Amino acid sequence: MNKVVLVTGASSGIGKTTAQYLIQKGFKVYGTSRNPKQNKLDFEMVTLDLNDVASIQNAVQFIIEKEGRIDILINNAGTGITGPIEETPTEEIHKAFETNFFGVIEVMKAVLPQMRKQKSGLIINVTSIAGYMGLPFRGIYSATKSALERVTETIRMEVKKFGIEVTNIAPGDFATNIAAGRYHTPVFENSVYKMVYQKNLDLMDAHVDSGGNPIEIAKKIYKIIENPNPKIHYKVGSFIEKFSIVLKQILPNKIYEYLITKHYKM
Repeated sequence: MNKVVLVTGASSGIGKTTAQYLIQKGFKVYGTSRNPKQNKLDFEMVTLDLNDVASIQNAVQFIIEKEGRIDILINNAGTGITGPIEETPTEEIHKAFETNFFGVIEVMKAVLPQMRKQKSGLIINVTSIAGYMGLPFRGIYSATKSALERVTETIRMEVKKFGIEVTNIAPGDFATNIAAGRYHTPVFENSVYKMVYQKNLDLMDAHVDSGGNPIEIAKKIYKIIENPNPKIHYKVGSFIEKFSIVLKQILPNKIYEYLITKHYKM
């Protein structure tokens, strides 16, 4: 029997690439987006809005009624946000957490009763290498992903006795449309951060545009699925991105901070 996979945020980028790859590997895949379009996709799209609990529950119930099970959840949907903390509107900070943190938790809550009933299941939360460190002008995004990493560590301990595995995969910069979709705090003319923030916006966009192919993440996710005993954390990115996590663990805090500020031309 083909395993049933739910991939949130599957209309583009990592989610779409992963869904298509898993279809090729013989899985039954359902993708989601807020406004799904079925054009030229090999998998069925379902409406799911991370900011609407009823929408999440309806999407999960729809799949369960059709398939009788959900074997794998790939919690990929999310949003980006940039800006100096001081100048980022508080309502936008709330929105980022509602989507990247609270919404992702609601999807897990929705699938767990069915997975418990099956006595099996796998949840893969897509976080970010940015969640392992504070980055200039990306602090809110880093915080949402870091919070999700801690929740992943916790919930995997809580549900393991039910035969359910939970893990996370943290991508670095990959060539997706996240830069176009993220919320940018405006570069205000009279801002004390104007010059350095604009430089960093350009740097972030360049990193994404020159980033890796999302198929690398799809292949890693497939390997995780095939592993009967997955690790707690996985990182996928360039050598320097993954090495930056190691450096943060071994260097004195202020030295690491100096390297980060130098890299971001602060």
